Amino acid sequence: MKIVILKGSPNKNGSSNLLAESFMQGAKEAGHSVEVVDTAHANIHPCIGCIKCGYEGPCVQKDDAEFIRKQILSADVIVFVTPLYYYGMSAQLKTMIDRFCAFNSSIQRKHLKSALLTVAWNSDDWTFTALETHYKTLVHYLNLEDMGMVLGYGCGTPSMTRNSQYPHQAYLLGNRLK
Repeated sequence: MKIVILKGSPNKNGSSNLLAESFMQGAKEAGHSVEVVDTAHANIHPCIGCIKCGYEGPCVQKDDAEFIRKQILSADVIVFVTPLYYYGMSAQLKTMIDRFCAFNSSIQRKHLKSALLTVAWNSDDWTFTALETHYKTLVHYLNLEDMGMVLGYGCGTPSMTRNSQYPHQAYLLGNRLK
């Protein structure tokens, strides 16, 4: 399978990217090909709602979203990677997801698989409630098959994350994809 990892953390050495690396290692060991897209550092402009794409592209904006569109549409799996920012995904990842508007129908027809990797400083049981709901809504709307989530509670620093169970969980999720 071809997997596209959409990394949404502006911190290249942060905790959510540690989970992405563990997931990628597991997926590669299982024989999958993995492409990483750093949405946080890509040139992606916000959707302007013009609908000139007709929900099937191309988008009128000329930026990195077209390259990412091609990556996604050639994949079997999309993995969303984000730190928890104010109980949602990072603005950088959300900006790319908003640009899905220009190819929603193509994503829906592909019946892609998906996963979510995320971390937060908090350890409260409600910490990921809003993000989980958003992700599950995307899964439903885009006709994705959810393969799982790794919700890294109490992962406020890379050191905290490395010493937790979450990198291993991410590795196993990547390694068990079928």
